Amino acid sequence: MKKAFEINDLVRDNVKDLEPYSSARDEYTSTVDEMVFLDANENPNENGLNRYPDPHQRRLKSLLAAQKGVDESQILFGNGSDEVLDLIFRAFCEPKVDNVITLPPTYGMYKVLAATNGIACREVLLNNEFQPDTNKILKIADAQSKLLLMCSPNNPTGNSFEANRIERLLTDFRGLVVIDEAYIDFSTNQSWVKNLYRYPNLIVTQTLSKAYGMAGIRLGICFASEKIISILKKIKPPYNVNALTQIKAFEGLSDQDLVTRQVNEILAERGKMTLALEEIPFAKHIYSSDANFILLKVDDGNLRYNQLLKRGVVVRNRSSQPMCDNTLRITIGTPKENKKMIQALKELK
Repeated sequence: MKKAFEINDLVRDNVKDLEPYSSARDEYTSTVDEMVFLDANENPNENGLNRYPDPHQRRLKSLLAAQKGVDESQILFGNGSDEVLDLIFRAFCEPKVDNVITLPPTYGMYKVLAATNGIACREVLLNNEFQPDTNKILKIADAQSKLLLMCSPNNPTGNSFEANRIERLLTDFRGLVVIDEAYIDFSTNQSWVKNLYRYPNLIVTQTLSKAYGMAGIRLGICFASEKIISILKKIKPPYNVNALTQIKAFEGLSDQDLVTRQVNEILAERGKMTLALEEIPFAKHIYSSDANFILLKVDDGNLRYNQLLKRGVVVRNRSSQPMCDNTLRITIGTPKENKKMIQALKELK
């Protein structure tokens, strides 16, 4: 009989024993205007930013929890998704002992974070349809495989992973399964946040950088069980999300009509871009996309990339990535930018 999942079996011993730092704003909070705060060594001169931000981002969590249908205790915010991912590595992966599994071609920071934290990174290439090879993943996993990192919709390929494959991995992989949903708002597939109650080993990360158009404020989001979130909160810096980020994020999350409108505009432009790329003679293959970009296979990736640069258009050359020979990743821009892009491609010889 398979042992029931127990999160404490995965936590690093030093994290289990850690007494988290308690900031002044952890120890006392109040909504009473008359209180005199002389507890945090702040500058007392009021300018709107002289006080430390809420270390638990309560107002922001309350709004997002209501929108996502989860409890506030299932949310953790970070300084971008990269900080969230780094916290996961540091909480659960023992340096020089544990390993993580990634599925190239994928987001390059997973491997960087593994190296930064002294964690072995085992790679299992996606199959020819850019889907996870579940058999190979489970075969390469062992007792020290703490994390399985998946990006769906995937970067740079743009496709979503099939639900049945993810479900098998959530059931049979003995570590934590982290699904990076940075591009989920551009997909018709349902977020895996809805499945947190079914899988205690599931972690979902999202961001305000893509669909919400707020890359500059650096807000990453982690959804998981209350137990997992409580572990991550033990090691996160107390004021990792600044006051300005919290303010702008609340404004962005409050205007869902704007987000929906902009996402629909990007999707419409993605459709137009796809049709236009089909007319380019050296375009060899246009990969189907669930994201705000298109992966395009061309005859010579390096040549076409440099030719576009000379015409004032910057795309991402992904030719060095596994299974991505001679490919360019093209982000969907404004209608004006997209027209310039297509015109530049048409001029290339």
